[in-house]
Amino acid sequence: MQFTHLKNSQHSLFNALNRFITAATVMDETVMVPSFLRDLPADEEYRRENKISKQRDMHDDYLLLMSIKNDIESGISDEQVKSDLEFIKASEEDGDLGELQQLFHHHLNGIYNVFSKLTLQTNHLTNCYTKQLIFNNL
Repeated sequence: MQFTHLKNSQHSLFNALNRFITAATVMDETVMVPSFLRDLPADEEYRRENKISKQRDMHDDYLLLMSIKNDIESGISDEQVKSDLEFIKASEEDGDLGELQQLFHHHLNGIYNVFSKLTLQTNHLTNCYTKQLIFNNL
């Protein structure tokens, strides 16, 4: 019952991930020739407004966004899982689960914000590619 409630919350991590994966899939299906993005300069005004780090061109953005999507779909490494489990065990032994909960909420909020920005960037890249194609076909 709680899962359904979280799934329906617009601000849930599940929905943020889903929005990003959907936007990245649409971007990948729209961008038929990724090398075409090398000729498209990054929209500096858009980057400043959305506090997105600067890349050389939109092709770099495309590769980064697809890499993140692939990382999400394939999961994290065994080494990272072991490291996280060691941290959790150490926190339990110290009896400091409150700190662990605070850390979780901090990272959950950060991940949500990152995926929101990545989704905006993915949609922007898709729109720029589509507009450039239309402009070139006129």
